[in-house]
Amino acid sequence: MSSFKRIAVLGDGGWGTALAILLCGKELDVTLWSAFPGYARLLNKRRTNPVFLKGVRIPGGVRIVSELRDALASDLIVVAVPSQYLRGVLLRSRGVYDRRTPVVSVVKGIENKTLLRMSEVIREVWGSLRLAVLSGPTIAQEVAHGVPTAAVAASQDDWLMHETQGLFMAPRFRVYGNTDVVGVELGGSLKNIIAIACGISDGLGFGTNTKAAIVSRGLAEMARLGAAMGARRETFAGISGLGDLVTTCFNPLSRNRAVGEKIGRGKTLGQITSHMRMVAEGVPTARAAFLLGKKFGVDLPICNEVYGVLFRGRSPRAAVRNLMGRQKKSEG
Repeated sequence: MSSFKRIAVLGDGGWGTALAILLCGKELDVTLWSAFPGYARLLNKRRTNPVFLKGVRIPGGVRIVSELRDALASDLIVVAVPSQYLRGVLLRSRGVYDRRTPVVSVVKGIENKTLLRMSEVIREVWGSLRLAVLSGPTIAQEVAHGVPTAAVAASQDDWLMHETQGLFMAPRFRVYGNTDVVGVELGGSLKNIIAIACGISDGLGFGTNTKAAIVSRGLAEMARLGAAMGARRETFAGISGLGDLVTTCFNPLSRNRAVGEKIGRGKTLGQITSHMRMVAEGVPTARAAFLLGKKFGVDLPICNEVYGVLFRGRSPRAAVRNLMGRQKKSEG
């Protein structure tokens, strides 16, 4: 159980909506904030989220608003805004948010300009005194339909870590605790790049041998960069690392894998994103990972090849040749 009773969820995407529904099911006072007044009215009228979480009813107990002031008058704030929009939303609400109110970030990504993790962005803009992260292999549609799921609540604040566990624990949603915030956030972010690589492999018609190599070597890259940035290597073998990586690389609902598959079939990134309503976080994260690898002197061959395909005009087959033709080395 948790001592929080009034919860605000900022962000009406699939994940924010799914979490609002989960928390409402625990008889909590839940407010879901939408950035767009017109869409908030639609959600209130239909009690479904037709763009981001089709076919799932939003209970009447979830209050839907478009005014940040209305949402932020809560005991705890769950931030579920896509990474590239996060800073803008935080700046809009800086004068309203009380820095004593605990925050749980469920955002996966790395800010491109600053190379900050999402909890770092929140702390920088809001000055939050208590901050936790919730991450893991959590496809929103599956969680909303009650598919058994595990996630990780990470915080260096032991009290908030345990409170976050209690808040989100449900009969079919199990939450583990972790103090490695850096590792948990990086696992949830970097795995999206590897999922794009797996999608490219699918689009090129390669098999499970290729995909297994991408996943295993991609995990090694994630752990290497994480360790250089202060994370624990073992975190990447857990729910928020390997667990999230497997889900994102193999699930047909994964947006990042789907983007990669279309690229492997010959579409350009511009053609793909122009028709997307939902965000594929791996695209901006690929640029951030490329820069972080340079900054920390870490070898990231798969991430760098994905970056080359997305932003440097490299063909997927050239990327494959580059990876397969690298100088021999020991596994590690």
